[in-house]
Amino acid sequence: MANELTKEQQEELDLVLEKARKALAIIETYDQARVDRLCQAVAWAVANKKTFERLVDMGIEESRLGDPVSRMNKRFKIRGVLRDALRQKSVGIIEEVPEKGIVKYAKPIGVIASIVPTTNPDLTPAGTAIYAIKARDVVVFSPHPRSKKTSFETVRLMREALEREGAPADILQCLTQVNIPMSKALMASADLVLATGGKDMVKAAYSSGTPAYGVGAGNATMIIDETANIEEAARNTMLSKTSDFGSGCSADGNLIINESIFDKLLEQLQKEGGYLANEEEKAKLRAVMWDEEGHRSPKTVAIAPQQMAEIAGFSIPADRKFIIVYGDGIGKEHPFSGEKLTTLLAVYKYQGEFENALDMMRAIYEVGGKGHSVGIYSFNDEHIHRLSLAAPVSRIMVRQPQSKANAGAFNNGMPMTSSLGCGSWGGNIVSENVNLKHYMNTTWVSRPIPEDKPSDQELFGDFYNAELEK
Repeated sequence: MANELTKEQQEELDLVLEKARKALAIIETYDQARVDRLCQAVAWAVANKKTFERLVDMGIEESRLGDPVSRMNKRFKIRGVLRDALRQKSVGIIEEVPEKGIVKYAKPIGVIASIVPTTNPDLTPAGTAIYAIKARDVVVFSPHPRSKKTSFETVRLMREALEREGAPADILQCLTQVNIPMSKALMASADLVLATGGKDMVKAAYSSGTPAYGVGAGNATMIIDETANIEEAARNTMLSKTSDFGSGCSADGNLIINESIFDKLLEQLQKEGGYLANEEEKAKLRAVMWDEEGHRSPKTVAIAPQQMAEIAGFSIPADRKFIIVYGDGIGKEHPFSGEKLTTLLAVYKYQGEFENALDMMRAIYEVGGKGHSVGIYSFNDEHIHRLSLAAPVSRIMVRQPQSKANAGAFNNGMPMTSSLGCGSWGGNIVSENVNLKHYMNTTWVSRPIPEDKPSDQELFGDFYNAELEK
């Protein structure tokens, strides 16, 4: 059967898991200083400029996806993950709440199965390794077949760093005979699954019988009201849309723009490198980006705008960084209102009250992306507050480039990660950025405190009736 492992795959999986358990027994004994040093060692082994540049080139050549210039910047995310990890406790007592009589102790989760997406064959293993080592876990990576050599090399470099520090290399391992049945078997055998990838793999993670952190699909949308700084909004949109050729689920896909600034913003987007497609070109783009059943065509995912135009049958200037189309409606029958995953942006005009922008935002998330991310360019705190109340998402970026901000940045307080939980909206168990605390088990130790028991009168208020308690 197609879902069964070959004899060789079963042997590899058994051996990898045996090695993982042995390594776990050792790393569990390490103190805080030891794991912190190991986090630094594995991070530097991958995140130094010379090495990461080689991994980026390797990953793009292997997968044929992504932009080498903007992908290089992902090495700073590794620095951010390391920063967050080093600033937290993960061994022994990690928190005390004296007034509650509570002391919390951190414990390892155990063997983590990490499903690596094809668009982040280097960043995901590095970020996961830092948090896992910090929590005294071990990791078995299941790389994407389309970029597995890059993930192998990333893990190899981190294994060497561990060995140089006298720690077991098998704290980090990578499957070699990887396919869907192998990934499923790994997930079923681990203590925790971190699933970053397509919805089918995330669904498989939740069906594995193992506790899992999955991520939902994105369809990042930005509202731009009449108070926005037009230059800032256009610049940030370009940065977010073009990062790694729009491969990330956080790359801006839709702009909902107030009518009073619509033309000016559109002009500024073109100054930032946008190419405004005409109706004929837009029709050609739609034909090559989605099939007849509405599924995204893999050949137009995460590619340069010139390549996209060429596939569609027209050409654009060499200096253009992304393509802009007018939104032709919102709904399942209007694919441009869904997730694009490439260097194409849809723009929508809202008229009148801010509530109209919120209605358009709600409609877009009914198409896709619920739970993920939304943003706003505004200096009107009431508008920001109303969006925060209304948006069915886990994170809202205010005046920031979504794809460079929502997973953590050095100029915001979001936890650094490459895994974005989308809550029940996106079919996930968490609506947070998956970070160190999600890699640990926590033991709560409770000591007695003075009684904290309100009277029935305080508890029930107007509903309390002393006669009924006699």
